[in-house]
Amino acid sequence: MIEPSTHLPVTPRTGRFLVLVGVFICAACGLVYELELVALASYLIGDSVTQASVVLSVMVFAMGIGSLLAKHLRCRAAVGFGLVEAALALVGGLSAMALYAAFAWTGDRGEVWASGSRYLLVAFSLAIGLLIGAEVPLLMVLIQRIRRQDPSGAVSDLFAADYVGALVGGLAFPFLLLPLLGQLSGALITGAVNALAGGALVFGLFREDLSVRGRWALLVANATVLGLLASAAVLVGDFEDAARRAVYGQDVRVAVQTDIQEVVLTGGRRDSLDLYLDGRLRVSGRDEHRYHRALVGPAMSGRHARVLILGGGDGLAAREVLRHPGVRRVDVVELDPEVVRLARHDPALSELNEHAYRDPRVRVVQADAFRWLRSPPRTYDVVISDLPDPGITASTKLYSQEFYGLARQALADGGRLAVHAGPMADRPRVFWTVEATLRAAGLLTEPYRVGGRISGFAAGPDRTAEGASAPRDWGFVLAARSRPVLESPGTAALLRVGVASAERTRMRGLTPSTLVHPRYAN
Repeated sequence: MIEPSTHLPVTPRTGRFLVLVGVFICAACGLVYELELVALASYLIGDSVTQASVVLSVMVFAMGIGSLLAKHLRCRAAVGFGLVEAALALVGGLSAMALYAAFAWTGDRGEVWASGSRYLLVAFSLAIGLLIGAEVPLLMVLIQRIRRQDPSGAVSDLFAADYVGALVGGLAFPFLLLPLLGQLSGALITGAVNALAGGALVFGLFREDLSVRGRWALLVANATVLGLLASAAVLVGDFEDAARRAVYGQDVRVAVQTDIQEVVLTGGRRDSLDLYLDGRLRVSGRDEHRYHRALVGPAMSGRHARVLILGGGDGLAAREVLRHPGVRRVDVVELDPEVVRLARHDPALSELNEHAYRDPRVRVVQADAFRWLRSPPRTYDVVISDLPDPGITASTKLYSQEFYGLARQALADGGRLAVHAGPMADRPRVFWTVEATLRAAGLLTEPYRVGGRISGFAAGPDRTAEGASAPRDWGFVLAARSRPVLESPGTAALLRVGVASAERTRMRGLTPSTLVHPRYAN
């Protein structure tokens, strides 16, 4: 039986309240660590569904193991809880920096380090889960020392405070910590709050339960943890700059974390400019004209007075559209206003898009393309889908049957839809799933590709970790209510996939992708 403590510096009622406040804070910090791992892993590794599943399942499993292991600390619950919180603050606070470092400096070394970020993700999920799982059994002992009560009532009180704290932590991460502090600083601040809350609870209420050795152990542990977190916070800016240069090269000019994604521009001239969105190369000045000419040209072969561009905030698809005579209006639906701002004002990017946003025919709508298509203000002769690759979880809905059904409704009679369907050579199943999904939405299709050496065009280089050049391959689908004709002033650079009838026949049985059953994967 646990005897109530007779050395509390406050009344039992106040002491019980302070323990529940400590539970609340520690639970909020624990959920922030969890969300931090999910968010950073999704950005660094991709496929957010998989990464979230790994983090949550490993962490919940580890919490159960941590609860079992905490039984060995019940006789020294106060010092045990203090050390657990110090360890949790250190591991959780530094987890984001460690994952980013592994991605930046070891992600391209090959062999074991090629998956360094994935291994660290599992390791941190396991360690944080173990430490969080050890909290409640130790807190159960401590709250019973304040005032003996029915165990079921104590468990109810602890879990209520724990769940409310988790709610606050879950809301604070996306609405407060991430936009104001960023992922790295947010994790460090959370770790410091965690260490201070755990240390204050133990030293404030249960210092009489600590031996001299236990007091010194806790003092040294908390001072060390807070010192390490403070040092990391001071150096976080330099660390982030160095890691960004390791990922993107030495010529990073612009790095902006928007509410939606990280936007990075490298290179100072139009032929050396690279645009990265969430770590993925979106535009390369060396060969983007081949991509955008192939995307836009075939769709503009018929009537094209009114054109809708979904995505394409960089202004490069709009540039190609404006080169065709007879264009009266171009609507660009872009989710991230920061990309449009850079396309307007960055010297190299605005030069590359030939100052498309200065043209009075171009109008920008800041909106999610899916939601906007549910009630478009007009119909269009041409719809250009210039969106991220379909294998990215966040963009899966933009390659769904429902999305293409909405795009079909936005087409005027005789209108055409051009879709970027990902690299056909590297991921043919994804490419043909896009084509099957368009057909399922009631459209007739004509697939095509550009890349490699095709009819005198050499694909531009794509930088690898070693700085070598690799051929770039892009796949597209032209779609319409009636059979579209694949022709364009740039058809010399196009290769009809339809000629490869054997592969097309083999892929004909693919199931279309829907909102409730996406068929794409990273």
